[in-house]
Amino acid sequence: MKDFIKYTFASLLGNLLGLALIVTMGVGGLIFLVMAAATQDTGPQVKDKSVLVFDLSLNITDADPEYSTGELFQQALADSSINQIKLRSILEALEEASQDDRIVGLYIKGTNNPTGTGLVNLKEVRDALEKFKESGKPIIAYDLDWTEQEYYLASTANTVVVNPLGSVEMDGLSSEVMFLTGALEKFGIGVQVTRVGKYKSAVEPFLLTEMSPENRQQTQKLLNDIWGEYLTTISPSRQLNASQVQQIADAQGIVMAPEAVKSKLVDKVAHLDEVIVDLKKLTGEPEDEDKMFRQISINSYAKMPDVMRVSRGDINSDNKIAVVYAEGSIVDGEGLGGDIGGERLAKQLRELRMDEDVKAVVLRVNSPGGSATASEIIGREVELLKEQKPIVVSMGNFAASGGYWISMAASQIFAEANTITGSIGVFGLLFNVQDIANDNGITWDGVKTGRFADINTVSRPKTPEELARIQKVVDAIYERFLTKVSESRKLPKSKVVEIAQGRVWSGLEAKKIGLVDEIGGIQDAIAAAAVQAELEDDWKLQEYPEGQTFEQQLLESFTGGNSAQASSTTLDPITQEFLKLREELAQLKALNDPRGIYTRLPFNLHID
Repeated sequence: MKDFIKYTFASLLGNLLGLALIVTMGVGGLIFLVMAAATQDTGPQVKDKSVLVFDLSLNITDADPEYSTGELFQQALADSSINQIKLRSILEALEEASQDDRIVGLYIKGTNNPTGTGLVNLKEVRDALEKFKESGKPIIAYDLDWTEQEYYLASTANTVVVNPLGSVEMDGLSSEVMFLTGALEKFGIGVQVTRVGKYKSAVEPFLLTEMSPENRQQTQKLLNDIWGEYLTTISPSRQLNASQVQQIADAQGIVMAPEAVKSKLVDKVAHLDEVIVDLKKLTGEPEDEDKMFRQISINSYAKMPDVMRVSRGDINSDNKIAVVYAEGSIVDGEGLGGDIGGERLAKQLRELRMDEDVKAVVLRVNSPGGSATASEIIGREVELLKEQKPIVVSMGNFAASGGYWISMAASQIFAEANTITGSIGVFGLLFNVQDIANDNGITWDGVKTGRFADINTVSRPKTPEELARIQKVVDAIYERFLTKVSESRKLPKSKVVEIAQGRVWSGLEAKKIGLVDEIGGIQDAIAAAAVQAELEDDWKLQEYPEGQTFEQQLLESFTGGNSAQASSTTLDPITQEFLKLREELAQLKALNDPRGIYTRLPFNLHID
C-alpha cells in the first residue's frame, strides 16, 4: 500500500511537471513562431501602377507608437497594420511617393471614426499633400460625411467626392470647459488655489461654474486665430475665399451633398463603388466588381527601406542630428508612458550634449506643461546644450506653459500657425478631504514641531498664513519664468509681463510678439539645425527615444511593460462626455510636483 501511494504520487507529480513544461514551451513556442514570422517578412511590395491609400482613421503621432500585446499579434499574424503612424513617416512616404513611378495617384479614404490627431500635425501632412499634388499625380478623396478635421486634408484633392446621403461639416470651432466645482462641493472635497496671471485659467474648473471673462477672451481669440488659419488654408484649394467659406459656416453649418457641390466644397456626389471605378481607370484595370483597385496603404508604404531613408541625410555620415520627442504632460521624476519625465528627458539631453557625434539637436515639443520643478530641470539642460551645439525646437499641437519653459532657451524656435503656445503663468492646486471624511466618521489629530510642519496635509484646508507662504513660492517661480523668457528671447521684461499673465497664443500671434522665431514644421526645424551646425549634406538623423523592434515590443508586452490600448469603436455622445470627465480627473495623476506648483495650460483645452 505504501509503495502504491509512493508510485502514484510520483506519477502524478511527473504528469504535473510535464504539463507545466508543455504549457511553458507552448507559450514560448508561440512567441518564437510569431517572432520568426515577423522577422521573415520580406516587407511591403509596390506593384506597378498602384494607388497610395491614406486612411484618415490613422492616428498620427510625433514619436513611435506603442502597441498592446493583442495589437502586436494582430500585426504579425493578420497581415494588417496598427492604426497609428508617426508624423515623419507620413511626410517621408508622401515625398517618396511623389517621385515613385510605380505610384500613379493618391486616394484619401474618409472614415466614420476620425482620430484625435491635432491640427498642427494635420497642417504638416496637408503641406506634404500639396507638394505631392505638384508632382502631377491626382488625389481623389471620398467619404460618406466629411468632418472639418478630415476636410482639412481632403480639400487638397483634385477631386473631392461625397456620398449622396452624405454631408460636409463646416460650422466652425468651439471649445467647451467642464466645471467640477459643484460636484466637488457636493462630495465635500475642498479646493484652494494660488496662482499668478489673470489668464491662468487651469484652476477655474475647480473654482467656478462658468468661464471667467479673461478666459473667455483668450479662448475666443485663440479659436479665431485657428479658425482663420483653417479658412485661409482650405479656401484657395477650392477656388473660394475665406469670407465665402465663413458665409457657408454661418448659413448652413452642415452642408448636404447637393448643396456641397453648389457651394464648391466638393466636386461630385457618388457612391463608393463609383469612386472605385475611377480609381481602376487610374491604375488601368478592368472594371471588375469583384476586385479592388491596385493599391498600397501609406502605413505599409512608409515601411519600405527607400522611404525610410527620405529626409534622413547621409546614412554613412558620422555626424548626427538628434530628434528628441517630448510629448505629454511634464511630470516630476522618470515619468510613465505618455508623460515627459523631467529626470528622464534631462538625462537624454545631457547624454546628447556629451556625445561628440551629435552635432545638433531638434527638440519636438508637444506638451501642455505640468510640473514647474521638472520644467526647470529640463530647461536647464536645454541651456547647457545650447552652449555647446545648436538646439532647435519644433512646436507641435501644444508647447505651452511648462512646454514653453523647456523651449524658450533654444537656439531657434519653430511653430505652426495653429500651434497653441505661451501660457506663461504659474498656479498651485490644493485639495482637502475634510468635509467628506468627517461626514463618514473620519477625523484626524496629530502633533508637530513647527508651525508649518503639516502644510502639505489634505486633512484640512490651508490657513491664511499657509496660503500666503505658498503664494510667495508661486510668485517667486512666476518671477523666474518671466526673467528666463526675457533673457532667452531677448525681450524687455516689461514686454514679457504684458504678454504673459498665463495667456495662450496661437503660433502666428506668438511669432508677432517674439515668443517664437519661425512658422514651420519639424522638417523645417531639422533643416535649420543642419544649417546652424554647418553640416551641409554631411549628416544623418537619429531619433530619441529610439523606436523598439517588433521583437522588443512583443517581449516587453508579455512582461507587462507595454499597456497601450487602441479602439476603433465609434462612441455615443454620452459615453464621450464620461470619457472627457475621466480625462479631466486623470490629469490629477500628473500633478506630482514636489511643491504642488505647476506651469500648465487650461485643463484639457478641447477644440471641436
